[in-house]
Amino acid sequence: MILRSPHFLLGTAAVGALWQALCVGFAVETTSPSAGRTVSPAAPAAVETVAPLSREQFLRDLTQGVATHFNLEGDLQVELPRGWMPPPQLATHWSLELTEYPSLASSAMMVRCCIYGDGQSVAVSSLILRATHNQEVWVARQPLTAGSSFDPRGLDVRRVDMFRERDCLPASVGDKNFLYTRSIPAGRLLSWRDLARRPLVRKGDLVDVSAGEGQLLVTLKALALENGAQGDVVSLRNPESRKDFVAVVTHENHVQVRF
Repeated sequence: MILRSPHFLLGTAAVGALWQALCVGFAVETTSPSAGRTVSPAAPAAVETVAPLSREQFLRDLTQGVATHFNLEGDLQVELPRGWMPPPQLATHWSLELTEYPSLASSAMMVRCCIYGDGQSVAVSSLILRATHNQEVWVARQPLTAGSSFDPRGLDVRRVDMFRERDCLPASVGDKNFLYTRSIPAGRLLSWRDLARRPLVRKGDLVDVSAGEGQLLVTLKALALENGAQGDVVSLRNPESRKDFVAVVTHENHVQVRF
């Protein structure tokens, strides 16, 4: 029988060895028919590890939550109370939700937070935080005169804790539309009370009034009964009819009646 042929047995063994070699080769690498290059197998995906909630992450998330809630600009620094301990659980992902805040941000605040590990609530606690809010503010470099226009060239910048100097004027505030409401000596920190928006309409002046609806536009002169900056609603009087009305200040000596 043909199965007894030694040549056939030798050939069968050789084919088996060749097939095994081919199978091993395909398991190790493949050849891209388009590029003709060998493609290595993909690297295994990184394995996520479980870990406790670190003090650094908790403090970072806590600080960000407070700064976002109160819309605080500058540098907020928060200290945890002594003896704070992380939850005993382990997780791959930790998150924090602040559920209760004080009405006003200050150097000492009580907040309530919920800690989540892998999406599950693992701890709810109330904390008394100590905080500083450092921000750059304006300080007068030279004496400033009441009624003069705001000019940063006569000012310096100083970094202060806004929780201690609450009334200070941040260096991000102020432009040519402001003027000083009172005289300020050199070296003093500027406050919100030191500035006011420059009035574009002054009491006792005749101003231009425009009123329109659709394609109809009416203009007239009116007497301003009060000062007003841009965007303010001021009272005016029609000199002919003696009737009073209100309008919005749009620019210098001009107001608009809006229906």
